[in-house]
Amino acid sequence: MPLNRRDFVTRSAATAAGAALTGGAVVAAAPAAAAAEPDTAAAKGNKRKPRRQAFTVMGTTDLHGRVLNWDYFTDAEYVDKAHNAVGLAKISTLANQVREDKGWDRCLLIDSGDIIQGTQLTYYYARIEPIATDGDNVPDHPMAVAMNLMGYDAAALGNHEFNYGIPTVKAFEDQLEFPLLGANALHAKNEKPAFKPYVIKEVWLDEDTPIKVGILGLTNPGIAIWDKANVAGKMVFPGIVETAAKYVPRMKAAGADVIVVSAHSGIDEATTYGDQLPWPEDASGEMAATVPDIDAVLVGHTHKEVAQRLIVNKKTGKTVVLSEPLCWGQRLSCFDFEVEFADGHWKVASVSSRVLNSNTVPENPEISNAILGQHKKVVAYVNQNIGTSKIELSIADARFKATPIIDLIGKVQADAVKAALAGGQYANLPVLAQAAPFNRTALIPSGQVKLRDAAGLYIYENTLEARILTGAQLKDYLEFSAKYYNQLAAGAPVNKDTLTNAEDTPDYNYDSLYGLSYDIDIAQPKGSRIVNLSFQGKPIDPNAQFVLAVNNYRANGGGNFPHVATAKAVWSNSDEIRNTMIAWVKAKGVIDPADFFTDSWRLVRAGQPVF
Repeated sequence: MPLNRRDFVTRSAATAAGAALTGGAVVAAAPAAAAAEPDTAAAKGNKRKPRRQAFTVMGTTDLHGRVLNWDYFTDAEYVDKAHNAVGLAKISTLANQVREDKGWDRCLLIDSGDIIQGTQLTYYYARIEPIATDGDNVPDHPMAVAMNLMGYDAAALGNHEFNYGIPTVKAFEDQLEFPLLGANALHAKNEKPAFKPYVIKEVWLDEDTPIKVGILGLTNPGIAIWDKANVAGKMVFPGIVETAAKYVPRMKAAGADVIVVSAHSGIDEATTYGDQLPWPEDASGEMAATVPDIDAVLVGHTHKEVAQRLIVNKKTGKTVVLSEPLCWGQRLSCFDFEVEFADGHWKVASVSSRVLNSNTVPENPEISNAILGQHKKVVAYVNQNIGTSKIELSIADARFKATPIIDLIGKVQADAVKAALAGGQYANLPVLAQAAPFNRTALIPSGQVKLRDAAGLYIYENTLEARILTGAQLKDYLEFSAKYYNQLAAGAPVNKDTLTNAEDTPDYNYDSLYGLSYDIDIAQPKGSRIVNLSFQGKPIDPNAQFVLAVNNYRANGGGNFPHVATAKAVWSNSDEIRNTMIAWVKAKGVIDPADFFTDSWRLVRAGQPVF
């Protein structure tokens, strides 16, 4: 059985005792005596002299199923250009180093969400051997195993927790030895919390009085859009700022000396809700600026590294410290508090934050060994042979020109929708398909194709839907997508590194449309870039109707693309697009770009191709 936090503290005490006998460093496992100043209460009529003490709150976010420093899509150790490392096994080593330095009872460890989606490891225990299973043989979730063993004190819900449905996230919650928090994740029927809103942890800084640290968990209101099929009519997700304003006073009234918010929400990124929801997506900065009595915020959702951001609360003038560690266990945030005991309770004297890099330490073998059997099982699963490919298909140039690997996604989706609509009232409408370059390292090799090759091309748990749009609406859709490019005058030098991701548009919000032909004139301002738009060799009819095969994220409004969220829905499927792709390759046997690649779009400037 995995060790829990109590086992960790006990083991640390034993280690400290051994270190004392051998001359090593001693770490106290019992509550430590105050170190700042001697207690002179007796001499001063029991009036306690102010004392300063220190403790640390550590935080992770957007782990997305990473336990080991392993990439299941490449079947090799994780590697990137910056030499980062990923996974809880590395974070565990960092966290234990902080505990050894600060004192085990002076540290808390929390997370701000997106835990159970993102790798084939976690997909396997959601879909292949699902944890949301009745009976006596429910498998352990590897993220629960690792996080319990590491001694997490709390975690907030992320939006991706709901990708597999409410039963799966509830089953995950049941396996945790710490609370899964979501103050703004409410039952739809009565708007009461479906998860624990907050927890108050006692941290013993001396033998007399613990400091009470309140941890509030908040998740992203966008769940109502992005996972509409899983949560509609079952749960609602009100605003982050409004919910914090409701619960922070309750936590103070319940005795919390310190308030730390674990928020699955960025600091100051632009929203992607449009007019679909009244609340901003990335509201951690607004929350810090407007809700009194928050001391620190562990930020998540945006996959960015923010070592420290200081925001002054407009109502109190108090400085709030925010930190976001880089996703996937690449960084560990540390909020270092100094507190002072005065007037019968603890007050925050100072707080600062920093991030630690997981590539500086080895994996903790206790963590890696605890899930080794599950890891091997998943490695075998992803290395199944599913077909062959005539040539190598790379995604490397997919942001800049039409490529067979993106057209493969379009072809699979279009075929699935055509088959579903066959014989029905929409069977005669032309079917197009939306696709985006999700994974910049995706590659389907020449020769044998494994399951992990297809899974690496479509890394999200999206499902497939079909919506009806007109030719005019499709042009609007493409114009919106084309804002992905920075404007570049004709004749100006082309730098691929700065050409894309304009206005911080992520790759997954850059769609091409399979079945149409068009040019994107990047010398023009956004909104006026789509030229020569045609269907089957003729200019598109603005009034003609088309069926668009589209993933559920986009269909429900993700990315705020025009028209699609309100378009007529004619079909939907509950299986992941990834599985549809795998089944397509198995059925075909051979991937041959001649069967689907159309070279249908290009970047131009004043009619001249950029590439």
